[in-house]
Amino acid sequence: MKIKDFGVELYMNAYEDNCRYNLAETCVSTLTVNEFLELTGDKDRILNDILSFRLTYSHIEGSPGFKEGVCSLYSSIKPENITATHGAIGANSLAINALVEPGDEVVSVLPTYQQLYSIPESIGAKVKILPLNMENRYLPNLGLLKEYMNPNVKLVCLNNPNNPSGSVMDKDYLTRLIDIVRPYGAYILSDETYRGLTHEGENFTDSIADLYEKGVSTSSMSKTFSLAGLRIGWVAAPKEVVSLVNKHRDYTTISCGVLDDYLAAAALAHKGKIVERNLKIVRDNIEIIDHWVNSNPNFSYVRPNGGTTAFVKLNFDIPSKDFCLKLLESTGVMILPGSVMDTEGFVRIGYAFDPEMLEAGLAEISRFTKELLAQ
Repeated sequence: MKIKDFGVELYMNAYEDNCRYNLAETCVSTLTVNEFLELTGDKDRILNDILSFRLTYSHIEGSPGFKEGVCSLYSSIKPENITATHGAIGANSLAINALVEPGDEVVSVLPTYQQLYSIPESIGAKVKILPLNMENRYLPNLGLLKEYMNPNVKLVCLNNPNNPSGSVMDKDYLTRLIDIVRPYGAYILSDETYRGLTHEGENFTDSIADLYEKGVSTSSMSKTFSLAGLRIGWVAAPKEVVSLVNKHRDYTTISCGVLDDYLAAAALAHKGKIVERNLKIVRDNIEIIDHWVNSNPNFSYVRPNGGTTAFVKLNFDIPSKDFCLKLLESTGVMILPGSVMDTEGFVRIGYAFDPEMLEAGLAEISRFTKELLAQ
């Protein structure tokens, strides 16, 4: 199997350990073990439980506690609709490999997480790109989707809230999209890793798994719960899809880590406090980046409605990777070039961490850009 280089991961791996200000970060300010346990209010019991664990395999498809916790994030999903995976990256990979065969057609939004279009392509599917753009506020063009649909389309891949733009499809938009897909019997896979971080109103957007009988939701503990070090995620889907996923999973996973599973279950049992903390961070910090963009004529964007990242347009003619590498070398500020997400002319900036670091990093970007364009 041949597959394209994973642009984002290669770039992050190359540079994120050697920067002063990591504005390419996508997780909400990561919790220490102690901070996490304090937020649960159940620190002593959790620690005592862990000390008694044998470091053997965990429950193969996720423990009952973990599955019940995941179910609490949905309105109709039951434990039999859940399987645990190695993060959302494992969930996406398993779901796509379980559902897509050579010769199938797949529709995927772009920009998005590269798995959603590169994995189907590597399998031998014909991938049609549904472009997201500023003019449509990074929402899928439903008219174009209707043109793309035919009986050969096996899977439509979405990302809600979207990485990198922060666009959010609400229930009405998703329902209209489902109405286009349903007559063809295609599955819809929605990477919902940033679900729970909508900036206004109800923070948990409706999930595709609750709205569509062939909806597949993937997510993890990394972004919304600030626990990326727990390498655990999940697929939430119809039972027949979970069964297919588990057939592939037997070859890749066996089980997730016993400590990861236990701590994830504890986090989900106390999700209210964790999500409250993280919502405050993203809702406060979006104001910082919004003020910066609106005060700086060298950049423009569509204000994100959710998630932890902004997709910022460069209003000058320099390749995004050249700009980002020069910025990193000169200032120590790391942001992500749009070219590694197959969208040139933009940069992705994360904002869900310490506000002082965010403000300092943005100030460095402004200063550097002004000096660069004056040369």
